Parts: sequence; structure tokens; C-alpha cells
Amino acid sequence: MRGIYSNKTKVRHDVFKEVARMAFEGGDFSRIDELPYKLVPGEVGKNYDNIFLERAIIGERLRATIGLPIRNITEHSMLSDGIDQSAIEEKYYNPPLINIIKFACHACPEKRTFVTNACQGCIEHPCREVCPRGAISMVNGKSVIDEEKCINCGKCINACPYNAIVRQERPCAKACGMNAIKSDEFGRADIDYSQCVSCGMCLVSCPFSAIVDKSQIFQTCLALKSDVPIYAAVAPSFISQFGAAGDEEHLRGALKAVGFEDMVEVAIGADLCAIQEAEDFLKEVPENLPFMGTSCCPAWSVMAKTQFPEYANCISMTLTPMVLTARMIKEQHPDAKVVFIGPCAAKKLEASRRTVRSAVDFVLTFEEMSGIFDAKGIKFDEVESGGKLQASSADAKGFAVSGGVAKAVTNVIKQMDPDREVKVVSAEGLAECKKMMMLAKAGKYNGYLLEGMACPGGCVGGAGVLSDVKKASTELEKAKEASSLKSSTETNFSSYLKFITEE
Repeated sequence: MRGIYSNKTKVRHDVFKEVARMAFEGGDFSRIDELPYKLVPGEVGKNYDNIFLERAIIGERLRATIGLPIRNITEHSMLSDGIDQSAIEEKYYNPPLINIIKFACHACPEKRTFVTNACQGCIEHPCREVCPRGAISMVNGKSVIDEEKCINCGKCINACPYNAIVRQERPCAKACGMNAIKSDEFGRADIDYSQCVSCGMCLVSCPFSAIVDKSQIFQTCLALKSDVPIYAAVAPSFISQFGAAGDEEHLRGALKAVGFEDMVEVAIGADLCAIQEAEDFLKEVPENLPFMGTSCCPAWSVMAKTQFPEYANCISMTLTPMVLTARMIKEQHPDAKVVFIGPCAAKKLEASRRTVRSAVDFVLTFEEMSGIFDAKGIKFDEVESGGKLQASSADAKGFAVSGGVAKAVTNVIKQMDPDREVKVVSAEGLAECKKMMMLAKAGKYNGYLLEGMACPGGCVGGAGVLSDVKKASTELEKAKEASSLKSSTETNFSSYLKFITEE
């Protein structure tokens, strides 16, 4: 769970740190075979009774972090198989991005309603009376549900005066707004990749950490060791992700200490994105398009385009803030590489698209970047300040929370056409985004601007964040209030380009 430091968080962090350390140290990378023994020493496991199982799970996490595929457990192969092919700076993700370590999955029930020990065996037994299928009977004075008859309607749950009946659902499937989590022949979770949009919500929801995403930590660290200048393009949601000491100036200093040339705010690309989407909306809606959807969340836009192909042209074609910012950097530094650092798993796949590769070389989550900081021994309360960044607008910073993108775009529209009334509807979470598109398809949102965010809360609730969503949202509001620029139209892009060049 995001915002809570748990055993799961520690396992992920330790794997990220060790892979980063191995890349920085160089040498024979086949020593990855030794890392499970370093991370799980001794004879007794930390999180499992079976230490061999725990080391095997760590091994697959290490492979995914290097960008290697999860191994087929029916065949013998070394943990280090393929690592030399991944030890290159130009490594992109080989699909699938989101993977399930099958022997780490506990084959949780897909969905079931059952009676707990809290049942008092009351004589009224309203649970039995309201059941439409007669699935509940009294056995030894307690209610018992026949799972073959039960349709999980929930009526018995609502009727029980003791809250003794609960519905249990597989956490990863419950979090998946695309209904992409199924079961294999052994009852373990399985991903339908024709439905998956790599939002990563299943990853953060699995309490056993059986779901992993591939990473570019290894390749990024190798690039940082080279003579090529590397720029960090940091998403607006960075605020509060690295603790109280990880403010803008100290984050910039920490990134420079790791080896980055400099840090650039992706919020500057958000300002540009807001202006372009406002122009498109005024030009296209309703004359050519019934409505327009925002473009910045890749998981939302992929869902909308694939699930509602007849309305694919209604999703804005404006480049995302990540790409716009990266292109601005490359315009000033053509030989440099750009690392996007943000909250999002889906950005990894966006960056691997052929049209985006030339702009964005690597994508890391805040969680992965934390592992790199630790591998280099960076402490925020000791690092020198990197100095303030050129200001982006408050509206651009607001791209990180649900409703923020639409607010930024509508504020620009009001300045371009004060008489134009813009109706907005926002949805967070892919299940709600689907509902929004279904209503738009039915004609309920003609003339509207639609904002979709795959993650609950917006980007601050992404799969790769470290901070609690509410806390991050609160800190973001403080940063917006402190911004000297309010609307995206106030940003001086020429000045920002000059800033990047000078730095």
C-alpha cells in the first residue's frame, strides 16, 4: 500500500538498490546469481518459511528490474541468463511490462461471499431470508453459504446486523479497471494482455508482491557512468515523494550528485500541453468532434482508443508533458539523453513507442529512483541545494492530481475565448474512465472536455509513488499556492529554453 513502509516496500527497494549498485560498480554482471543470497542471508527466510522459495522470488524480481523476462519455471536456466544483452544503454522494454511471478502468487479466490466467526446464529437469520437463490442455510446454529448457489449479490452482507458476512475479492483483480486479471489452470492470477494497459494498479495492490514490472534502472545507471550528459525530466508529482528534505532544490542537488547534468520540470511541458489542448478544443469541438479527451495519461488514452475505437479521434493528439519536455531538452542538447522520473508504470510503455524513443531514453518511477539514491549513498538532508528551477505555472503543477489537467486547459480557454462556456467531466480509475466514455458514446457529454486519469487520485496515486496520496495532494496544493505563475499562458517558454541552455 502506498504511503506505508512495509516488508513489500523494503523488498522492492532492496532489489532496486542492489541492481543500481551492481551497474555502478561494473565488472562481471553474472554475479547477479549471488544477490538472492545477499538479500536473503542465513537459513531462515524473512517473509516465507521456505527460504529457497523466497530466494527464487527475489531472483525473478532481480531479472525484471534488469529488464529481463521472468523465467519459465518448468525449465532450468541461470538467473544471469541474458544479462549481457541487457547491459546496454539503449535497452527498451520487451513486452510484457507487467509480469506475475507465478510461484509467488497465493491463488487468492477470485470473488466469494462467506460467513465469518462473528456470526451469532440469531433466530431472525435475515441473511437467509433475503438470499434470492436460497444459498444460505443454518448449520449447527451458524449461517453457511453454498458457494455453488451464491451469485455474490451482497444482500446478505447488508442484512447481517453483526457484519459477520464479507465479500472477499482478489486484490489485484479488484484494482484492475480493465478486468484483465483472470485465473490460470492452477487458480493463480493471470494477465490478459489484450486488455492490460500497464497502469500498474495490480502491482501495488498485490500484498504478496507477486506482480512486478520491468525496469530501466540498470541501463540508466550504466548511462550515468558514461560521458554522455543525462538530464532528469521530473514529473510534477515529485513533491513529497522523497520526504520533507526532498524539496525541489534538494532533489535537484541529489540528482546532480548521482551524475545527472541537471533536473528539468516536466511541468513546463504540462504548460505547453494545456495551451495546445485548449487550441485543439476551440478548433474541433463541437464542429468536428462531439467531445475531446485529454491526452496526458497514457493508460487512459490507450483504454479509450482501444475500447472505443470509433471515438479514438476524440482523444487529443497533443503530445504528453513528458514528451514535450524531453523534446525541449533535446532541442537544446541533441547529444544528451533524457530520463523521465515520475509516478507512472504506463509511461514506460509510452516511451518505448517508436515515435517517442528519440525524445525519452529512459523512464524511472520515484520508487526506482529512490533505490538509485540509496545505492549511491545520497542523503537529502546532507546534499547541497541544486538551486531553484525556472518557474512553471500552478496549473501545470496541478496536472499531478485528478481534475488538474481539465482545470489548466479550461483556464487557457477562458483567456483565449472569454465567452466560451466549457463543460468538464473528470474520472479517476480506469473503471470510472470506462463509464465516462460509455456516457460520452451515448451522447451525454457532447461539447464536453473529458479528463481521464487511470490512477485513483491522479498521478499522485500512480504505481511508482512513495508518498501517501492525500499527503502528496496536500503538499502539491501548497506548491501551487506558492507559484508566482498561475495559468499556463503566463509561462515564458523562451526563457525556459534559455534556462536549459545556460544550465
